[in-house]
Amino acid sequence: MNRIIKKILLGVALISGLILLSSIGLVIYAKIVNSKDSAPKESKVLKLINDNPEKCALKLVRNDTIIAELNPQKPMSLASTMKVIIAIEYACQASNGMVNPDEEVGLLDLNRYYVARSDGGAHPAWLKSIREETQNDSISIREIASGMIRYSSNANTEWLCDKLGLVNINNQLNKLGVKSHEDIFYPVSSLFIGDEEFPDLQDEELETAVTEMSQEEYRESANRIHSKMKADTNYIKRERNKEIRMQKIRSNKLPKSTVEDYVKIMKKINSRTHFTPSEQAYLDEIMEYLLKNPANKKWLKHAGKKGGSTAIVLTSAIYATDLKGNTTELAYFFEDLSQREMRRLKLNKNQFELKILTNQKFRDTIGYTLNIVTVE
Repeated sequence: MNRIIKKILLGVALISGLILLSSIGLVIYAKIVNSKDSAPKESKVLKLINDNPEKCALKLVRNDTIIAELNPQKPMSLASTMKVIIAIEYACQASNGMVNPDEEVGLLDLNRYYVARSDGGAHPAWLKSIREETQNDSISIREIASGMIRYSSNANTEWLCDKLGLVNINNQLNKLGVKSHEDIFYPVSSLFIGDEEFPDLQDEELETAVTEMSQEEYRESANRIHSKMKADTNYIKRERNKEIRMQKIRSNKLPKSTVEDYVKIMKKINSRTHFTPSEQAYLDEIMEYLLKNPANKKWLKHAGKKGGSTAIVLTSAIYATDLKGNTTELAYFFEDLSQREMRRLKLNKNQFELKILTNQKFRDTIGYTLNIVTVE
Protein backbone atom coordinates (compact mmCIF):
# COMPACT_ATOMS: atom_id res chain seq x y z
CA MET A 1 0.00 0.00 0.00
CA ASN A 2 2.83 2.37 0.93
CA ARG A 3 4.45 1.71 -2.48
CA ILE A 4 1.20 2.63 -4.24
CA ILE A 5 0.88 5.86 -2.24
CA LYS A 6 4.52 6.75 -3.01
CA LYS A 7 3.93 6.21 -6.73
CA ILE A 8 0.82 8.40 -6.63
CA LEU A 9 2.69 11.16 -4.79
CA LEU A 10 5.59 10.92 -7.24
CA GLY A 11 3.21 11.20 -10.20
CA VAL A 12 1.52 14.24 -8.70
CA ALA A 13 4.93 15.84 -8.14
CA LEU A 14 5.96 15.23 -11.75
CA ILE A 15 2.73 16.63 -13.10
CA SER A 16 3.02 19.67 -10.83
CA GLY A 17 6.58 20.19 -12.02
CA LEU A 18 5.53 20.04 -15.66
CA ILE A 19 2.71 22.50 -15.02
CA LEU A 20 5.13 24.84 -13.24
CA LEU A 21 7.62 24.63 -16.10
CA SER A 22 4.84 25.26 -18.62
CA SER A 23 3.67 28.25 -16.60
CA ILE A 24 7.20 29.65 -16.48
CA GLY A 25 7.47 29.12 -20.23
CA LEU A 26 4.21 30.97 -20.82
CA VAL A 27 5.35 33.86 -18.64
CA ILE A 28 8.68 34.07 -20.50
CA TYR A 29 6.88 33.91 -23.88
CA ALA A 30 4.48 36.64 -22.78
CA LYS A 31 7.42 38.84 -21.78
CA ILE A 32 9.09 38.25 -25.14
CA VAL A 33 5.92 39.19 -27.01
CA ASN A 34 5.35 42.27 -24.87
CA SER A 35 8.96 43.34 -25.27
CA LYS A 36 8.57 43.70 -29.05
CA ASP A 37 8.44 47.20 -30.46
CA SER A 38 4.79 48.13 -30.10
CA ALA A 39 5.19 51.80 -30.96
CA PRO A 40 2.73 53.24 -33.51
CA LYS A 41 3.88 52.89 -37.11
CA GLU A 42 4.17 56.63 -37.64
CA SER A 43 6.44 56.96 -34.60
CA LYS A 44 8.81 54.36 -35.98
CA VAL A 45 9.49 56.52 -39.03
CA LEU A 46 9.96 59.60 -36.88
CA LYS A 47 12.38 57.71 -34.64
CA LEU A 48 14.38 56.59 -37.67
CA ILE A 49 14.64 60.22 -38.76
CA ASN A 50 15.57 61.38 -35.29
CA ASP A 51 18.22 58.67 -34.87
CA ASN A 52 19.74 59.19 -38.34
CA PRO A 53 19.39 62.89 -39.26
CA GLU A 54 22.39 62.67 -41.58
CA LYS A 55 20.49 60.18 -43.75
CA CYS A 56 17.29 62.19 -44.07
CA ALA A 57 15.80 65.42 -45.33
CA LEU A 58 12.23 66.52 -44.65
CA LYS A 59 10.05 69.56 -45.13
CA LEU A 60 6.43 69.84 -44.00
CA VAL A 61 4.18 72.81 -44.75
CA ARG A 62 0.62 73.15 -43.43
CA ASN A 63 -1.62 76.01 -44.59
CA ASP A 64 1.43 77.90 -45.90
CA THR A 65 3.24 77.60 -42.55
CA ILE A 66 6.45 75.61 -42.21
CA ILE A 67 5.84 72.99 -39.52
CA ALA A 68 9.16 71.16 -39.72
CA GLU A 69 12.28 70.96 -41.83
CA LEU A 70 15.49 69.00 -41.67
CA ASN A 71 18.29 69.40 -44.20
CA PRO A 72 15.88 71.21 -46.57
CA GLN A 73 18.60 72.24 -49.03
CA LYS A 74 20.59 69.00 -49.06
CA PRO A 75 20.72 67.49 -52.59
CA MET A 76 19.68 63.83 -52.47
CA SER A 77 18.93 61.14 -55.04
CA LEU A 78 15.29 61.26 -56.08
CA ALA A 79 14.66 57.75 -57.41
CA SER A 80 11.21 57.67 -59.05
CA THR A 81 9.95 60.82 -57.33
CA MET A 82 11.52 62.74 -60.23
CA LYS A 83 8.70 61.35 -62.42
CA VAL A 84 6.55 64.22 -61.14
CA ILE A 85 8.52 66.52 -63.47
CA ILE A 86 7.77 64.27 -66.44
CA ALA A 87 4.09 64.23 -65.46
CA ILE A 88 4.03 68.02 -65.40
CA GLU A 89 5.64 68.26 -68.85
CA TYR A 90 3.14 65.71 -70.18
CA ALA A 91 0.23 67.79 -68.83
CA CYS A 92 1.62 70.94 -70.44
CA GLN A 93 2.18 69.28 -73.81
CA ALA A 94 -1.25 67.61 -73.72
CA SER A 95 -2.84 70.98 -72.96
CA ASN A 96 -1.17 72.83 -75.83
CA GLY A 97 -1.67 70.08 -78.39
CA MET A 98 1.94 68.91 -78.68
CA VAL A 99 0.84 65.45 -77.50
CA ASN A 100 -2.48 63.73 -78.05
CA PRO A 101 -3.39 61.90 -74.82
CA ASP A 102 -5.68 59.55 -76.75
CA GLU A 103 -3.03 58.46 -79.25
CA GLU A 104 -2.62 54.69 -79.13
CA VAL A 105 0.82 53.20 -78.58
CA GLY A 106 1.74 49.57 -79.20
CA LEU A 107 2.60 47.63 -76.07
CA LEU A 108 5.60 46.20 -77.92
CA ASP A 109 7.01 49.74 -78.16
CA LEU A 110 6.75 50.04 -74.39
CA ASN A 111 7.96 46.55 -73.58
CA ARG A 112 11.24 47.08 -75.42
CA TYR A 113 12.20 49.28 -72.47
CA TYR A 114 11.24 46.76 -69.81
CA VAL A 115 14.03 45.00 -67.95
CA ALA A 116 12.73 41.93 -66.14
CA ARG A 117 12.85 42.06 -62.33
CA SER A 118 14.37 45.54 -62.29
CA ASP A 119 11.39 47.56 -61.08
CA GLY A 120 9.86 45.57 -58.24
CA GLY A 121 7.12 44.27 -60.53
CA ALA A 122 5.84 47.75 -61.40
CA HIS A 123 5.50 47.32 -65.17
CA PRO A 124 3.86 43.84 -65.04
CA ALA A 125 1.43 45.17 -62.40
CA TRP A 126 0.51 48.08 -64.65
CA LEU A 127 0.01 45.79 -67.66
CA LYS A 128 -2.32 43.65 -65.57
CA SER A 129 -4.30 46.71 -64.47
CA ILE A 130 -4.94 47.90 -68.06
CA ARG A 131 -5.94 44.55 -69.48
CA GLU A 132 -9.53 45.71 -70.06
CA GLU A 133 -8.48 49.05 -71.59
CA THR A 134 -6.05 47.46 -74.03
CA GLN A 135 -7.24 47.29 -77.64
CA ASN A 136 -5.28 45.53 -80.37
CA ASP A 137 -2.27 45.34 -78.07
CA SER A 138 -2.09 49.12 -77.74
CA ILE A 139 -2.85 51.68 -75.04
CA SER A 140 -3.36 55.45 -74.90
CA ILE A 141 -0.65 57.90 -73.90
CA ARG A 142 -2.80 59.11 -70.98
CA GLU A 143 -2.77 55.55 -69.60
CA ILE A 144 0.99 55.35 -70.12
CA ALA A 145 1.43 58.55 -68.09
CA SER A 146 -0.89 57.23 -65.39
CA GLY A 147 1.10 54.00 -65.22
CA MET A 148 4.31 55.98 -64.78
CA ILE A 149 2.92 57.74 -61.69
CA ARG A 150 0.59 55.24 -60.05
CA TYR A 151 2.61 52.08 -60.74
CA SER A 152 6.00 53.73 -61.31
CA SER A 153 6.67 51.82 -64.52
CA ASN A 154 10.22 52.60 -65.66
CA ALA A 155 9.44 51.34 -69.17
CA ASN A 156 6.63 53.90 -69.44
CA THR A 157 8.97 56.57 -68.10
CA GLU A 158 11.64 55.77 -70.66
CA TRP A 159 9.08 55.93 -73.48
CA LEU A 160 7.62 59.22 -72.26
CA CYS A 161 11.07 60.79 -71.93
CA ASP A 162 11.57 60.02 -75.61
CA LYS A 163 8.09 61.18 -76.65
CA LEU A 164 8.12 64.44 -74.69
CA GLY A 165 11.82 65.15 -75.22
CA LEU A 166 14.39 65.31 -72.47
CA VAL A 167 15.21 68.91 -73.38
CA ASN A 168 11.58 69.91 -72.81
CA ILE A 169 11.41 67.94 -69.57
CA ASN A 170 14.53 69.57 -68.18
CA ASN A 171 13.43 73.02 -69.34
CA GLN A 172 10.38 72.46 -67.16
CA LEU A 173 12.69 72.70 -64.14
CA ASN A 174 13.38 76.34 -64.98
CA LYS A 175 9.68 77.03 -65.46
CA LEU A 176 8.97 75.58 -62.03
CA GLY A 177 11.63 77.81 -60.48
CA VAL A 178 13.50 75.02 -58.72
CA LYS A 179 17.15 75.75 -58.03
CA SER A 180 18.87 72.50 -57.10
CA HIS A 181 17.36 69.92 -59.44
CA GLU A 182 19.79 67.97 -61.62
CA ASP A 183 18.82 67.10 -65.17
CA ILE A 184 16.69 64.01 -65.74
CA PHE A 185 17.99 61.23 -67.98
CA TYR A 186 16.70 57.91 -69.33
CA PRO A 187 16.26 55.62 -66.30
CA VAL A 188 16.23 52.22 -68.02
CA SER A 189 19.14 52.98 -70.35
CA SER A 190 21.30 53.92 -67.40
CA LEU A 191 21.18 50.32 -66.15
CA PHE A 192 23.55 49.35 -68.96
CA ILE A 193 26.13 52.12 -68.68
CA GLY A 194 28.72 49.87 -67.04
CA ASP A 195 28.47 47.25 -69.77
CA GLU A 196 28.47 49.75 -72.61
CA GLU A 197 31.26 52.01 -71.42
CA PHE A 198 33.54 49.48 -69.71
CA PRO A 199 32.86 46.05 -71.22
CA ASP A 200 36.27 44.66 -70.20
CA LEU A 201 36.13 45.69 -66.55
CA GLN A 202 34.77 43.65 -63.66
CA ASP A 203 34.03 44.06 -59.97
CA GLU A 204 35.98 46.84 -58.22
CA GLU A 205 37.55 48.16 -61.43
CA LEU A 206 34.11 48.53 -63.00
CA GLU A 207 32.68 50.14 -59.88
CA THR A 208 35.52 52.65 -59.74
CA ALA A 209 35.18 53.51 -63.43
CA VAL A 210 31.44 54.17 -63.20
CA THR A 211 31.82 56.12 -59.95
CA GLU A 212 34.40 58.41 -61.54
CA MET A 213 32.15 59.31 -64.48
CA SER A 214 30.86 62.87 -64.28
CA GLN A 215 27.11 63.40 -64.25
CA GLU A 216 27.32 64.84 -67.76
CA GLU A 217 29.18 61.76 -69.01
CA TYR A 218 26.68 59.51 -67.27
CA ARG A 219 23.70 61.29 -68.87
CA GLU A 220 25.28 61.27 -72.31
CA SER A 221 25.97 57.54 -72.03
CA ALA A 222 22.33 56.91 -71.09
CA ASN A 223 21.24 58.92 -74.15
CA ARG A 224 23.41 56.83 -76.48
CA ILE A 225 22.15 53.58 -74.99
CA HIS A 226 18.55 54.76 -75.35
CA SER A 227 19.12 55.31 -79.06
CA LYS A 228 20.32 51.71 -79.36
CA MET A 229 17.35 50.39 -77.39
CA LYS A 230 14.93 52.36 -79.53
CA ALA A 231 16.43 51.02 -82.75
CA ASP A 232 16.91 47.40 -81.62
CA THR A 233 13.95 45.59 -80.06
CA ASN A 234 16.28 42.82 -78.90
CA TYR A 235 18.73 45.08 -77.08
CA ILE A 236 17.57 44.23 -73.56
CA LYS A 237 18.24 40.69 -72.44
CA ARG A 238 18.58 41.09 -68.72
CA GLU A 239 19.72 43.57 -66.10
CA ARG A 240 23.41 43.08 -65.52
CA ASN A 241 25.75 44.14 -62.72
CA LYS A 242 23.07 43.69 -60.06
CA GLU A 243 25.55 43.44 -57.18
CA ILE A 244 24.57 45.62 -54.24
CA ARG A 245 27.68 47.80 -54.59
CA MET A 246 26.79 48.62 -58.20
CA GLN A 247 23.19 49.32 -57.19
CA LYS A 248 24.48 51.81 -54.63
CA ILE A 249 26.62 53.50 -57.26
CA ARG A 250 23.62 53.78 -59.60
CA SER A 251 21.54 55.21 -56.76
CA ASN A 252 24.15 57.89 -56.15
CA LYS A 253 24.21 58.75 -59.86
CA LEU A 254 20.45 59.32 -60.10
CA PRO A 255 19.18 62.91 -60.50
CA LYS A 256 19.32 64.80 -57.22
CA SER A 257 17.22 67.57 -55.76
CA THR A 258 16.08 68.88 -52.38
CA VAL A 259 12.96 68.55 -50.25
CA GLU A 260 12.70 72.33 -50.48
CA ASP A 261 12.41 72.09 -54.26
CA TYR A 262 9.82 69.31 -54.08
CA VAL A 263 7.65 71.06 -51.51
CA LYS A 264 7.71 74.05 -53.85
CA ILE A 265 6.56 71.80 -56.73
CA MET A 266 3.85 70.17 -54.61
CA LYS A 267 2.63 73.61 -53.56
CA LYS A 268 2.32 74.71 -57.20
CA ILE A 269 0.15 71.69 -57.96
CA ASN A 270 -1.88 72.05 -54.77
CA SER A 271 -2.51 75.78 -55.21
CA ARG A 272 -4.56 75.30 -58.40
CA THR A 273 -3.22 78.69 -59.57
CA HIS A 274 0.20 77.98 -61.14
CA PHE A 275 -0.98 75.86 -64.07
CA THR A 276 -3.71 76.70 -66.56
CA PRO A 277 -7.08 74.98 -65.97
CA SER A 278 -6.37 72.64 -68.88
CA GLU A 279 -2.88 71.75 -67.64
CA GLN A 280 -4.23 71.22 -64.14
CA ALA A 281 -6.94 68.88 -65.42
CA TYR A 282 -4.43 66.67 -67.23
CA LEU A 283 -2.17 66.70 -64.20
CA ASP A 284 -4.99 65.80 -61.81
CA GLU A 285 -5.94 62.90 -64.03
CA ILE A 286 -2.64 61.15 -63.41
CA MET A 287 -1.48 62.54 -60.05
CA GLU A 288 -4.70 62.21 -58.04
CA TYR A 289 -5.15 58.45 -58.23
CA LEU A 290 -5.61 58.44 -54.44
CA LEU A 291 -9.09 59.86 -55.00
CA LYS A 292 -10.13 56.78 -56.94
CA ASN A 293 -10.64 55.28 -53.50
CA PRO A 294 -14.15 56.35 -52.31
CA ALA A 295 -12.95 56.40 -48.69
CA ASN A 296 -10.42 59.15 -49.52
CA LYS A 297 -13.10 61.28 -51.16
CA LYS A 298 -14.89 61.48 -47.83
CA TRP A 299 -12.18 63.74 -46.41
CA LEU A 300 -9.96 64.88 -49.30
CA LYS A 301 -10.72 67.41 -52.03
CA HIS A 302 -7.38 67.04 -53.78
CA ALA A 303 -4.39 64.79 -53.15
CA GLY A 304 -1.43 63.42 -55.06
CA LYS A 305 1.83 61.70 -54.28
CA LYS A 306 4.86 60.13 -55.89
CA GLY A 307 7.46 58.05 -54.19
CA GLY A 308 10.51 56.12 -55.22
CA SER A 309 13.10 53.71 -53.91
CA THR A 310 16.28 51.87 -54.78
CA ALA A 311 18.39 49.48 -52.72
CA ILE A 312 19.48 52.35 -50.43
CA VAL A 313 17.19 55.30 -51.25
CA LEU A 314 13.56 56.04 -50.38
CA THR A 315 11.80 59.28 -51.32
CA SER A 316 8.27 60.70 -51.28
CA ALA A 317 6.51 63.93 -52.22
CA ILE A 318 2.86 64.61 -51.31
CA TYR A 319 0.26 67.33 -51.55
CA ALA A 320 -3.30 67.40 -50.20
CA THR A 321 -6.25 69.70 -49.65
CA ASP A 322 -8.91 68.34 -47.33
CA LEU A 323 -12.63 69.11 -47.42
CA LYS A 324 -12.15 71.77 -44.73
CA GLY A 325 -9.71 73.62 -46.97
CA ASN A 326 -6.52 72.72 -45.08
CA THR A 327 -3.51 72.37 -47.36
CA THR A 328 -0.47 70.18 -46.76
CA GLU A 329 2.76 69.77 -48.71
CA LEU A 330 5.36 67.24 -47.64
CA ALA A 331 8.61 65.89 -49.02
CA TYR A 332 10.96 63.49 -47.27
CA PHE A 333 14.04 61.76 -48.66
CA PHE A 334 16.26 59.02 -47.20
CA GLU A 335 19.66 57.84 -48.43
CA ASP A 336 22.30 55.26 -47.49
CA LEU A 337 19.71 53.01 -45.85
CA SER A 338 20.46 49.55 -44.51
CA GLN A 339 18.16 46.69 -45.50
CA ARG A 340 16.61 46.76 -42.04
CA GLU A 341 15.96 50.50 -42.22
CA MET A 342 14.44 50.14 -45.67
CA ARG A 343 12.07 47.42 -44.46
CA ARG A 344 11.01 49.55 -41.51
CA LEU A 345 10.29 52.53 -43.74
CA LYS A 346 8.31 50.57 -46.31
CA LEU A 347 6.19 48.95 -43.60
CA ASN A 348 5.40 52.19 -41.80
CA LYS A 349 5.58 55.12 -44.23
CA ASN A 350 1.91 55.03 -45.31
CA GLN A 351 0.75 55.44 -41.72
CA PHE A 352 3.36 58.16 -41.22
CA GLU A 353 1.96 60.11 -44.17
CA LEU A 354 -1.65 59.56 -43.13
CA LYS A 355 -1.02 60.79 -39.59
CA ILE A 356 0.65 63.92 -40.93
CA LEU A 357 -2.42 64.68 -43.02
CA THR A 358 -4.99 63.95 -40.32
CA ASN A 359 -3.50 64.42 -36.85
CA GLN A 360 -2.59 67.83 -35.45
CA LYS A 361 -0.87 66.35 -32.41
CA PHE A 362 1.44 64.25 -34.59
CA ARG A 363 2.30 67.25 -36.77
CA ASP A 364 3.17 69.17 -33.61
CA THR A 365 5.36 66.27 -32.49
CA ILE A 366 7.22 66.28 -35.80
CA GLY A 367 7.70 70.03 -35.59
CA TYR A 368 9.05 69.87 -32.06
CA THR A 369 11.23 66.81 -32.68
CA LEU A 370 12.82 67.79 -35.98
CA ASN A 371 13.28 71.45 -35.22
CA ILE A 372 15.63 70.55 -32.36
CA VAL A 373 17.59 67.97 -34.38
CA THR A 374 20.99 69.12 -35.55
CA VAL A 375 23.34 67.52 -38.06
CA GLU A 376 27.02 67.84 -37.35
